[in-house]
Amino acid sequence: MSKILIGYARVSTEAQDLTAQRDALAALGVDSERIYVDHGFTGTNKNRAGLREALAACRAGDTFVITKLDRLARSVRDAHEIADDLAKREVRLSIGGSIHDPTDPMGKLLFNVLAMISEFEADLIRMRTREGMKVAKAKGRLRGKQPKLSVKQENHLLELHAAGEHSKAELAELFSIGRSTVYRAIERGQRRTAEPVRS
Repeated sequence: MSKILIGYARVSTEAQDLTAQRDALAALGVDSERIYVDHGFTGTNKNRAGLREALAACRAGDTFVITKLDRLARSVRDAHEIADDLAKREVRLSIGGSIHDPTDPMGKLLFNVLAMISEFEADLIRMRTREGMKVAKAKGRLRGKQPKLSVKQENHLLELHAAGEHSKAELAELFSIGRSTVYRAIERGQRRTAEPVRS
């Protein structure tokens, strides 16, 4: 039986930083190479590559480590599904250093309370976002998501990409944007190039 610590960290937006969670996981004994992350995903989204990889890396006897329950799931149902799956596979779940024991009545109660709080917080955030958007719309301030790159910046990025001297990761760093933004800009540029010229 292996006894490895597998860590998982998540932030909801690309602009947020994972350093605090990485440091907390390292303090709990998780090796940096065994920390799986998701950037730009909410806890309500179950289709997360980092989470899938982290869960797949767990073997019987291992411990799956998270800093807080809301990093793992934002609904009671999802939290239970993941915790039950880990328990069936004989993988322990550590929440901020406390081991969740699904056979212990007090442990089960605490887990349920944490899961309900996470779900409640997620519902509050959604409600506040909707209210904020209604107010902004009423005041005529809701213009949709602003592009991360100006037209001039995007054209410059495409020129650099076409020159082939920079990787996509380097371009992301150069323009202080996420890699997904670089990919989208390149796709837009390729679509424009492929469009037939109208006379």
